[in-house]
This record gives sequence, C-alpha cells and structure tokens, in this order.
Amino acid sequence: MCPILIGLGYGSQVVVLYTGVYYIIILAWAFLYLFSSFSTELPWASCKNSWNTDNCFEPGQNSTFFDASNGNTESSVIQFWERRILGLSGGIEEIGNVRWDLALCLLLSWIICYFCVWKGVKSTGKVVYFTATFPYVMLLVLLVRGLTLPGAIDGIKFYLYPDPARLVDPQVWMDAGSQIFYSFGVCTGVLTALGSYNNYNNNCYRDCVYLCLLNSVTSFVAGFAIFSVLGFMAYEQGMDVSMVAESGPGLAFIAYPRAVAMMPVPQLWAVCFFVMIIVLGLDSEFVNHEALVTAISDMYPSFFHVGHLRKKILLLGISVCSFLVGLLMVTEGGLYVFQLFDYYACSGMTLLVFAILQAVCVGWCYGADRLYDNVEDMIGYRPCSFMKYCWMYITPFTCIVSI
Repeated sequence: MCPILIGLGYGSQVVVLYTGVYYIIILAWAFLYLFSSFSTELPWASCKNSWNTDNCFEPGQNSTFFDASNGNTESSVIQFWERRILGLSGGIEEIGNVRWDLALCLLLSWIICYFCVWKGVKSTGKVVYFTATFPYVMLLVLLVRGLTLPGAIDGIKFYLYPDPARLVDPQVWMDAGSQIFYSFGVCTGVLTALGSYNNYNNNCYRDCVYLCLLNSVTSFVAGFAIFSVLGFMAYEQGMDVSMVAESGPGLAFIAYPRAVAMMPVPQLWAVCFFVMIIVLGLDSEFVNHEALVTAISDMYPSFFHVGHLRKKILLLGISVCSFLVGLLMVTEGGLYVFQLFDYYACSGMTLLVFAILQAVCVGWCYGADRLYDNVEDMIGYRPCSFMKYCWMYITPFTCIVSI
C-alpha cells in the first residue's frame, strides 16, 4: 500500500509478539486458581492457611472490628493472590525466585496453545468451534446465577447509570479506546492475517458488521454477569458497589473470587468462572500466534511454504522463546514486569498511534477510492460511502483526540 510506512507492519507484529508473551501469564494465574478450586474449602475463603497473617479477615466478615483491634487488615482473597499465587515482592528491583507452580501452569498453557495452532489455520478453525462457543455457555450460566443473587440490582444500576463527570477525564477515553482496539483486534494485523485465508469473494464487509455487533452485544451482556455479582458482594458486606469494583487483574483474581466465596457451592462457580477465563484466554492467544506465524511465513514464502514442517518449527521456536521470557513474569517480582508490558509495550497509546498511521496509509497514501474499488471487486458492490470518510477523517481525528 505504502512502502514508506512498511514499519507499521513490523511494529504491529512486535506488539502481537509482546502481547502473546505477557497475556498468557493470565492463563497461568487462572490455571492455578482453577486447580485450587478443587478443594473442600476454597483456599482464598479462609484465614487458616500457612500464607495468611494475623491481620487476615475472611470474605463476608466486617473488617471494621478488625481495624479497631488489629490495625490494618487484609482480606484472605488479597493474601491468597499476593502471598500464595504471586509471592509478591516489594518492587521490581526485587525480582526474586521463580514460582514453580506458576511456571508449570505457564508451561501447560503454552503446550495447549502450541497444539491448537501447530497444524495451521485448519486446526485453529476446528478448535475455535469450541473456544468461541463454550464461553457463551459459561457466560449464560454465570449471568443467570448473578441475576438471582440478592443485591444484584445494585450492581446493575452501578453498571448502567453513567457518571457524566468522568467524561472530562482524558484517561477514561484512553482506556475506552484501548478496550475497543483489543476487543476487536484491530491495528495489529491479526484480522488481516486470518482474513487472508478466506476466499477472495468472501463478503468481508458483511462479516465486519456482524463481528462488530456480536462483540458489542457480548461485552454489554458480560457486564451484567460481572456487576450483578459485584452488587451481591457489596450487599453482603454492606458497602457501596464502587468500593468493591476492581480494574485489571484485580477484577478476575480478587473481586470475583471474593464474591464466589460468599455464594452457596462456591467451588462450582469458581470452576465455571476460571474455565471461562482460560478458554477465552486460549482463544486470544493462539489466534495471535497464528497471525504471527502467518506474517513471518508470508515474508519468506519460498522457505516456509514448502510443506508444514518449517512452520511447525517456527511456531515451536516462538513458543519456547516466549515461555522463557515469560518465566520472568512468574517470579516474585513478575507482576511488576507484567504491568510494564501492559502499560507500555502493549498499551492503548501504542495502538492509537498505529491506528492514526494506518488510517493515513489507507485513506491518503493508498487512497480511499482505490480501496473502495478493491472491496467492490471482492464483494460485488461498494460499501456505504460513510466508510471512506471514516478512513480519511473520522478515525485519525478520533484517535488523535483520544491521545
């Protein structure tokens, strides 16, 4: 399209590689939580474990009494997360030892990911039939359970009622943009690589519309499943929902486990939740690696398109190297390294810059009209003319404002 912007392609694949290295750490955490869920009592639900301190209090207990008698208190859920799962050190300068249980879970994640992708898009396509549909089953189960809990309506109100004052906060717009980019997988080349396997005359315009609608509806419904449970947790503890809501890993590994611990048959709901997290994570992970392998093999077609063995070796090399780098994030100071990747290497700012440059490349350098002709040649008709103005004006302007 535009040779002078060839660095965009390389840069997007570097982001995909970085994302694959750090995102799979979430699967390692989720696997360890899942294995811990198969116990007579959830280990994060009590203060009777070796990692708990004297200032520990259990979910559902009133921490005010403990504040008065023991000074600063800490939930058993937080202690399980920081002391049992992470073994969290005081800072990134104290990287500490490898947490070998986490390292084994990380290895398990990479083995599953490798064998989901090792035969190329054909094996990936078959696996997606399960990984793309099973989370909807789990989401429906968790949604029904959440809506039947006392206090769920408070969480839903907190979810649906906006706070207009937050609209003037630039960080809110940055976070919203980051969520959209990662949720839709745009500006990384992943969708482009996967789309290259479609038939030339596949109606990509229709697929894009359906994909956007499905993704938006799924995210909206998932909010009910999450915030209904947070409302229940706030109800049980006599707190405001805003006090129990967490962001980032804290939502999946602190807030939701705390709520699960207060439900009847908590082991069942813990297993359902973490299985859903694992399946969703695997889905994203092996799609990223399929796209990365496709991009590299397309750069050297004469070498990689001779049989599938060389692609499998390439995938194995990427997986092994990524696993070794990932070991740094399952050390006692690994969370700080994870946050560096999350905040900087794979941040929304990076993708926003890519989006601006890609919009300039497509809308101006290559030409929006020329791209329209290409799409018409593929699907047999010209898309809505509004798309051209998005490529040329709306997308770059919106991204610049978000930055």
